[in-house]
Amino acid sequence: MAEIKINCLGETCPIPLVETRKAIRKALPGDIIEITGDHPASKKEIPMAVQEMGLELLEVKGDGGTWTIRIRR
Repeated sequence: MAEIKINCLGETCPIPLVETRKAIRKALPGDIIEITGDHPASKKEIPMAVQEMGLELLEVKGDGGTWTIRIRR
């Protein structure tokens, strides 16, 4: 199992979601993908996309500006 980290700080839509999708395609089943960003809309969009793809949303945390989302492939 690998842990893939994506830094999307300073990026706006749709970059964080595009980078998340790229990481999901590269990941193997069971891998953890951690996305860090600061764009408020992406904090909502990424979990919705993860659910649509049928993947496991492990955690959404962060308040103020920066957030972290962890998903399992």
